[in-house]
Amino acid sequence: MQSVAQALEIVLQNAKPLPARTAPLTTSVLGLVLAEDIASDLDMPPFDKAMMDGFALRVSDLRNGQAELVIIEEIPAGRTPTRAVGAGQASRIMTGAPIPQGADAVVMIECCETLANQKVRVNEPRARPRLNILDRAKEMRVGEIVLRAGTRLRPQEFGLLAAVGRTTARVQPAPRVAILSTGDEIVEPSITPGLGQIRNSNGPMLQAQTARAGADPQFLGIARDEPQHLRSLITEGLRRDVLILSGGVSAGKLDLVPGILEELGVRALFHKVAMKPGKPVLFGVLFGRDPMGSAGLETSQTLVFGLPGNPVSSMVGFELFVRPALRALMALPPGPGLVQATLTKDHPYRTDRPTYHPARLSWCDDAGWAVEPTAWFGSPDLRGLSPANAFVVLPEGDHVHRAGDRLPVLRVENDF
Repeated sequence: MQSVAQALEIVLQNAKPLPARTAPLTTSVLGLVLAEDIASDLDMPPFDKAMMDGFALRVSDLRNGQAELVIIEEIPAGRTPTRAVGAGQASRIMTGAPIPQGADAVVMIECCETLANQKVRVNEPRARPRLNILDRAKEMRVGEIVLRAGTRLRPQEFGLLAAVGRTTARVQPAPRVAILSTGDEIVEPSITPGLGQIRNSNGPMLQAQTARAGADPQFLGIARDEPQHLRSLITEGLRRDVLILSGGVSAGKLDLVPGILEELGVRALFHKVAMKPGKPVLFGVLFGRDPMGSAGLETSQTLVFGLPGNPVSSMVGFELFVRPALRALMALPPGPGLVQATLTKDHPYRTDRPTYHPARLSWCDDAGWAVEPTAWFGSPDLRGLSPANAFVVLPEGDHVHRAGDRLPVLRVENDF
């Protein structure tokens, strides 16, 4: 049986970035990673431009920052100056407009008084050459690399790509993730359960976890505990980058998932991890041939995760193994990960395996991370997850964890 660390290492060894693709720059690629360097197609700004509304003038015309100058032109943004500024002259200019020839500063409007006879009185003791002027190519030059491959696309990168004329880019795509719930006892949330039935909570939860990780979830439905039906849905799921199954991975008579996965060519790389909840978790890979034709070389085609059916087990298994795999497929670091936190109150606990106990993690400016285990009675207790935003890792054995002890905590949310 693998430790959590050993199991995660196996997962990440098989989760390599997906092939890059060219995509339109819509919100569907927000958060994805660039797979190419981006160069500017122009100087930015493409001309010397005014950074303030005011008057473009020659600093040499000012004495102690003062002068009365003749207004020769008004230059709004989007218009090209038609006259050069000569001695004793100034042009009224708007923010973003090109600087006229001859001018070497812009004095903001608040330091100017418009007079009769097309004159302006200037009073700006701080006037100096290039005041309130953004020089051509100050931001970027033609051919300059402005974004490197590996950059994650945030709103500011969208703006920068638009500024250099890009409407598409090569990106590491979001993995396509098939999610399949299994079990004759499972019914859809819209159905009132009959005797011996429960609603499917894992399907919606795993879809939400997948979306939060940045991947593209698709729910395949509920597979009955019948080999032909289960096989057909698993076959469909294996056409995606990742297949997540919930339930059917333990050792019971109707836990059919491991056998059918093997029949379909999925190689199980581990099945059972020393953890609680979630011990029966399975990870396997459907391998394909190297598309470049290298003799005998296999490449990961579909990553397969079999998560236990109890909802907390399913959630913990996803956060420990599936989320890091999805991020690796997108060329991203594993995620929030473990932090050390101070326990806020005594917590006695007995367990035969390292336990991921639902907890509330918070940040204190003076003391750093603090954690408090939430009320929870075990892997079926979905309601116990609601107040939690993390899992505190409790070591195996019979312990009374004291307030002030430092414990590892698995962060599952990015709200800090």
